[in-house]
Amino acid sequence: GVCLRLYSEEDFHSRPAFTDPEIRRTNLAAVILQMKALRLGDVETFPFIDPPDPKQIRAGIKLLQELQALDDAGALTDVGRQLVKFPIDPRLGRMLVAAQAENCLTEMTVIVAALSIQDPRERPADQAQAADEKHALWRDEKSDFLAFLKLWHAFQQQRRHLSNTQLRKWCKAHFLSYLRMREWLDLHGQLLEIVKGELGWRPNQVAAEYDAIHRAVLAGLLSHVGFRRDKYEYEGPRGLKFYIFPGSGLFRARPRWLVSAEQVETSKVYARINAQVEPAWIERCAAHLVKRHHFDPHWERKARRVAAFERVTLFGLTLVERRKIAFEKIDPRRAREIFITEALVRGDYDCGLDFFRH
Repeated sequence: GVCLRLYSEEDFHSRPAFTDPEIRRTNLAAVILQMKALRLGDVETFPFIDPPDPKQIRAGIKLLQELQALDDAGALTDVGRQLVKFPIDPRLGRMLVAAQAENCLTEMTVIVAALSIQDPRERPADQAQAADEKHALWRDEKSDFLAFLKLWHAFQQQRRHLSNTQLRKWCKAHFLSYLRMREWLDLHGQLLEIVKGELGWRPNQVAAEYDAIHRAVLAGLLSHVGFRRDKYEYEGPRGLKFYIFPGSGLFRARPRWLVSAEQVETSKVYARINAQVEPAWIERCAAHLVKRHHFDPHWERKARRVAAFERVTLFGLTLVERRKIAFEKIDPRRAREIFITEALVRGDYDCGLDFFRH
């Protein structure tokens, strides 16, 4: 079709002559990671032709520290040295590093390759319902990431039995882009080559569990988690409010906690490609980022210990509201004072030993 864009002459003359250079428009995490690996010195003083905004540099460093690719001093870590090997977004590379530890590399190489390309599922406006019905064959109500795995296995099965011409027809009948499916295959092969050849990792032979796959996903998307506050609205880190995208397999299920691959702002902020997760998994994966607040230390006669409550937060999002813990592990000195005051002085202690009776 033909698209006509109308604007005033004043608007036209007020526009910049050229588009801003890409380095000033995109996330710099991958650039910073490569510069650290090549030892090119301080990023902020590097003589770029078009220097990026210092805010973008700080945001890139912050993301790499979130991914554990850089330490607090900004030096490259072992995780960072592994991420440099992958020609993909650092968030996605971090999923592969975590997958090696979780023993789910076979599944994650497929999922990460899918997330690195444009979605191969097509949805023409005039055939939306037919496309939805075909795509429903691979839908998963707990995880859109697993939907990619189901689609991958279906495509591989057809690929083994069909010629290229027949495979194209199968893709067209199922509203899939054949070219993007080929791109998915090529990138998957490239990732496997790096994983096995350069890093010497061994993909798992036994199918991985849901928990392991999604803990690996979480490792790269810790700032993309959310908690359902009411029927539809989710609260994410740093006070972000968002909704599940209607095309997601989780749109009807609406789990209590989820992680999303991307959050897109249109009329609202929508989370696309989602999965149900547990707050305990988030806490475990974000152990280097969570903040722990301890309150109300007290003596417990029945348990014979000084206990307190713990609140765990990630970027302001509460993961654990009120967990009981042993207070002596947090503040031994204060715990001893409470024990002496409450248990010994006030006699609130079930003990038949001579010293206590005395």
